[in-house]
Amino acid sequence: MDWDWIWKAILIILVGTFILRIAGRKSISQMTLAQTVIMIAIGSLLIQPVSGRNIWVTFGVGSILVLTLIVIEYSQVKIDALEKFFTGQSISIIENGQLNKDNLRKQRFTVDQLEMKLRQQNVSTISDVKSATLEPNGQIGYELNEEKKPATKADVDRLLQEVQALKQALGSNKASPSTFESGEENIFNEVAQKRHQQPPPSDLQ
Repeated sequence: MDWDWIWKAILIILVGTFILRIAGRKSISQMTLAQTVIMIAIGSLLIQPVSGRNIWVTFGVGSILVLTLIVIEYSQVKIDALEKFFTGQSISIIENGQLNKDNLRKQRFTVDQLEMKLRQQNVSTISDVKSATLEPNGQIGYELNEEKKPATKADVDRLLQEVQALKQALGSNKASPSTFESGEENIFNEVAQKRHQQPPPSDLQ
């Protein structure tokens, strides 16, 4: 019995992972058309050695596909026309709170699909949106109307400063609340510090 398929399968996983790692770490929803086509081609190609094709030829072709993808991506950085061709451009679908029906129709993008995307962004009403774009990766970029934008930390700090100034003008002698560092765990800091602030359960480390 021919057992070559065992080492071929293991080698396909290892080399395939390495090749795709070089290609990048974007999810399917973030890929351009060129990236999607090449990834599908690599996926179909990698399984060929199991059915008897030459495994090294397969890896060579896969490497050429990835190198082609890298050349395309670097070319897009240098040449705007290539970026427009391979990646596409953002399309305006909401302008000044009004749907751009022509662009929606051209992109075959329904209002129901738009509402679904906005709901995923916690936007409950289209009229709350000042402008929105359909991005090349299919995601929605949007800007809320001024009165619907959430307060930022800068807004809160500015408000606190105004309150303190008002209290001083009124002659209040009460001490202002002091700021302090939160003792809560911050999972973003863990990445920079390369360690957990609070050790996770031993069975999930």
